[in-house]
Amino acid sequence: MEKIIEYTNNEVTVVWKPKNCIHSAKCVGNLPEVFKPKERPWVQVENSNTDAIINAVKGCPSGALSFYMNATGKVAHTSETVMENTKVEVMQDGPLMVYGSLTITHADGSEEQKSRATAFCRCGQTGNKPFCDGSHKN
Repeated sequence: MEKIIEYTNNEVTVVWKPKNCIHSAKCVGNLPEVFKPKERPWVQVENSNTDAIINAVKGCPSGALSFYMNATGKVAHTSETVMENTKVEVMQDGPLMVYGSLTITHADGSEEQKSRATAFCRCGQTGNKPFCDGSHKN
């Protein structure tokens, strides 16, 4: 079962899927008073307003962070978008980011569909091959 952690300020709930996180630290750079990776809990939604939190979550390139408004229920919003064109971006000292819809065929022949930003490991250190899990930072 996929691990999912939620943090709420009673207006908005931030949802974190650690397995999807590529540790790009865009959340930390966009809103350091909320996203504090060296502290526990690392997401401290009480330190900012809802609009700022939503904007920071929308900037998550991997989709590991999403949110929902508590008044409307668990309709998660993320940086995910279905794109007509596929875009590939080489991140400095990081993963190969592929934006758009794609089918991944694994070595065992199984297939996986992706329709958002997908981070592929370039260094070989990941524990979640072929996807980046941020291990390159160590």
